[in-house]
Amino acid sequence: MNLESPKVTLDKSAEETFNFLSDVKNFEALMPENISKFEVLDDDKFLFALKGMPEIVLKKKEAEPNRKIVLGAAGGKLDFSLVGNITEIDANKTEVQLSFNGEFNAMMAMMIKGPISKFIETLVTNMNKAV
Repeated sequence: MNLESPKVTLDKSAEETFNFLSDVKNFEALMPENISKFEVLDDDKFLFALKGMPEIVLKKKEAEPNRKIVLGAAGGKLDFSLVGNITEIDANKTEVQLSFNGEFNAMMAMMIKGPISKFIETLVTNMNKAV
């Protein structure tokens, strides 16, 4: 299953945007209002939970300076990744798009597609205020 957020344009350089997304504690500022738990576990790992959903642990798996950040599931039953693609438009303007990739059975994919689409859309929309 591959889902993509809308693209957002930030009035920040690619480097500033990358640095913000590289620091896992900054993801708390991007979370939706219905977050029930957020905890930094490590320099590159955090746990979060949305109301009515199980806790999810994300770990920074890959970083391509000023271009891409890859977070992946750290343990648990589901294997997926959340990729932040950063595109420099000019020195102080950057475009960001999040994509979610995971292998799920058809039933699971049907159940989580809506909530995950909304979740990544919220993360990227909140970047305008947080970054």
